[in-house]
Amino acid sequence: QVQLEESGGGLVQTGESLRLSCAASDSVDAMGWYRQAPGGEREFVAGISYSGAKKFYADSVKGRFTISRDNAERTVSLQMETLKPEDTAVYYCNAGGNTGSYYYPLDTWGRGIQVIVSS
Repeated sequence: QVQLEESGGGLVQTGESLRLSCAASDSVDAMGWYRQAPGGEREFVAGISYSGAKKFYADSVKGRFTISRDNAERTVSLQMETLKPEDTAVYYCNAGGNTGSYYYPLDTWGRGIQVIVSS
């Protein structure tokens, strides 16, 4: 089974930026990011097709977060700008699939990485 490992989390202040990366042990199709805030459910953040031509974002991050991937390196990244305290969560990398309209997760997840945005 493919292994996913996140990196790049940490503590930042409101308005700052952070870049998350996820490395896959083997080639995967679509990839995505989810997050889970304390006491909350895991929610979709962003997804990207294998070619990178299709990108999907949650409304809450649209215009602030950018997902990208490097298939040669088997990595997917999430550039997060203008961070807000409500972005505080554990962020999870996922290997999934996509249609023309949406990303869907499959049951391959990274361990997660903490992002804390202080006010």
